[in-house]
Amino acid sequence: MTQVDKVLYTGRTHTSGGRDGAARSDDGRLDVKLSPPGSAHAGTNPEQLFAAAWSACFIGAIGKAAGKRDVKLPGDLSVAAEIDLGSTDGAYLLQARLKVNIPGIERELATALVEEAHQTCPYSKATRGNINVELTVA
Repeated sequence: MTQVDKVLYTGRTHTSGGRDGAARSDDGRLDVKLSPPGSAHAGTNPEQLFAAAWSACFIGAIGKAAGKRDVKLPGDLSVAAEIDLGSTDGAYLLQARLKVNIPGIERELATALVEEAHQTCPYSKATRGNINVELTVA
């Protein structure tokens, strides 16, 4: 296991009530109601939060990969993330699909940027070998 040499940032939240509760960051910038996936209750769910966090980080990793190649990325670059909550043999698990759209960038280059981002993005590293992940370049 790789050890962290220098902590760059620590996100702190307090969650109560589980999937029918609420989560709030220590700085108050995040304050959300939680609800079970697919329910009509107000709020979001952990799978949506994970999808948003991973896709935002992944865009940053694409930016790093593009910077190494001196490639200017379009302002409308986007990642549509889908996180499935499923079960197998009574155990819960996740799987993910990241659909990356980099308009104006040749497909071969876009694919190379996405593959490099998947190697460097901390969320990709955390899930590697643990869940099924499908990457698609639009």
